[in-house]
Amino acid sequence: MEYEVLKRSHVKRNTLIAVLVIVLLLGIVIIKNKTNTLSNSSINKESITKEIDNNLIGAYIQEGEEYIQTDDIPSSGYEFNSEESYCKIRDIVQEDITLFYDMDTQTITVSPITKEGLKCYLYFDEKASGSEYILASPNAPTNHTTDWTNEGKGITYYYTGNPDNWVQFAGFYWRIIRINGDGSIRMIYQGTSANETGDGTRIGTSAFNSSSSNKTYVGLVYDGTNQHGYGTNSTIMNTLNNWYNGNLASYEEQYIDTGIGFCSDRNMASGYNFNSSDIIYYAAYDRINVGASLQCNSEDLLSKDNGKMPNSIGLLTSDEYVLAGSEDSYLDVGIDYWTMSPYYFENYGIAFVFVVYQGGGLIDYWGVDGIWGVRPVINLRADVQLDGSGTTTDPFRLVL
Repeated sequence: MEYEVLKRSHVKRNTLIAVLVIVLLLGIVIIKNKTNTLSNSSINKESITKEIDNNLIGAYIQEGEEYIQTDDIPSSGYEFNSEESYCKIRDIVQEDITLFYDMDTQTITVSPITKEGLKCYLYFDEKASGSEYILASPNAPTNHTTDWTNEGKGITYYYTGNPDNWVQFAGFYWRIIRINGDGSIRMIYQGTSANETGDGTRIGTSAFNSSSSNKTYVGLVYDGTNQHGYGTNSTIMNTLNNWYNGNLASYEEQYIDTGIGFCSDRNMASGYNFNSSDIIYYAAYDRINVGASLQCNSEDLLSKDNGKMPNSIGLLTSDEYVLAGSEDSYLDVGIDYWTMSPYYFENYGIAFVFVVYQGGGLIDYWGVDGIWGVRPVINLRADVQLDGSGTTTDPFRLVL
């Protein structure tokens, strides 16, 4: 099929009429972002490109509660607002014109265009941040409680059962445990593919500590003497650090939250004293029986920012396991793995920490010198940009 374009003496008018004739016949205009071209590759199976007249398109991006004009159509961080966007001829808005912008292909469809002098105004809203994006999605966590952020006033939203809470980040798959009170996103390692169970859900195995003979060895970090001490890494902390340095350190500055931290809760259970010569139980033991909590005493809140841990990586807590639904939840992956919650210390010299047992049995405990699976936990920053829906085939993904 042949297309006739009337020749005009004025270059800009010639370009505009050529574009309008093409659009009239096809009913579509595709505008390539940042290349300043109008193009369509389907005309006679050949690519036809024309220069955009600056009078044809206007783009505006949201800044707070206002919109400001921009020279470039945004490629990320924004969503096309079809309700605000419009086309007009001179000062008359064309109600019959529809606009659609595809952020993935960075193309806009304007249909139909039947008149000369048409100008379109495209509006883009700021895209919700990571935690806001998740909480606004169909696969948002539906349960909430208070946590240790914002001086104990933060609200954390957590997942239960077997939800669509998948994340793809840094070449690995993760499951979101919760949205912390400050908006950061806490998630647990799930493997190099979308494994739901099995050895692939751990980075390997490790002792929690090389010896179980000291009551302070239940800490992810400890000092060998004090109940809430730090300064010495546990064996499993070293395992986590090595993995973090090799796989995640390069992502830290932009994407990983270094301030929210992890709770290595070494408070005593009711009626027990750390300095007692008899058996002592830690507070997590009480909570298994009376109800889980995400509160944390300030002495046991460990983060890179407060200098109590070398990297922003930790483990699941027994409370998080219970809140998720224990053996009926996504945290039961059919393998044995460590939590970071202390259980008790026997007076004959064995320190115990909670573990998740294979097959989904109730959370139990083991001496810290035992060998169990290691499943890292990290926190993403609240302001990361995400897309995806959280399913295994379309996980939440960072817009890098």
